[in-house]
Amino acid sequence: MYRAGLCVLAALALAGCVETTSVPSSTAPAAVSRATGPGLSVADFRQVVSRVEPVAERECRTRTTGANCDFKIVVENDPSAPANAWQTLDSAGRPVLTFTVALIAEVQNTDELAFVMGHEAAHHISGHIARSQEKALTGALLGGVLIAAMGGDANAISSAQDIGATVGARSYSKNYELEADQLGTVIAYRAGYNPVRGAEYFTRIPDPGDRFLGSHPPNAQRIETVRRTMATL
Repeated sequence: MYRAGLCVLAALALAGCVETTSVPSSTAPAAVSRATGPGLSVADFRQVVSRVEPVAERECRTRTTGANCDFKIVVENDPSAPANAWQTLDSAGRPVLTFTVALIAEVQNTDELAFVMGHEAAHHISGHIARSQEKALTGALLGGVLIAAMGGDANAISSAQDIGATVGARSYSKNYELEADQLGTVIAYRAGYNPVRGAEYFTRIPDPGDRFLGSHPPNAQRIETVRRTMATL
């Protein structure tokens, strides 16, 4: 009865954000040099890491109790990987922030890179992986119980758990993204960058709109969240 829900939970464990250290010199220059955008260089990338990482760790220690705040930032140097950044946890529970070379190529300035980095760190500080897993498990259990009570067979129960886990996880995902935008704004600002300028990245990527069970909120809402947060700083 837990099979489907646990499958979704395993996927969610890979959907978070990463930690920050200097990029390994043996691989980073080659990876980043292939991906530098119009105004970025390897030195720019390393500078953003060196400035955002200590701020993110400080915010993590201030806002959490008992969390691992030792961020590690890595570059996924697969040239075929699409533009993306995400937060995960390694086997020891350390937060890892991963950036593909395509994303590094896509950002147009250090403000955009710093905002994305702050956003990913914010996912970890806000505990979004654990919260998503909890919502997915609750949805899977409720879906399975409902179909079982209606006399459904094992296949029907399994399908209901899949659907319930997806609905449970995604029902809060837009809020999590906005929370990460808000805290990411604070982190980028305190690291010495301009989050409003950084949020201009949203003007160049596809707008997910306000789709039912979509994983991300509309780009305009995200930009407005950044602007409102900046007005308080």
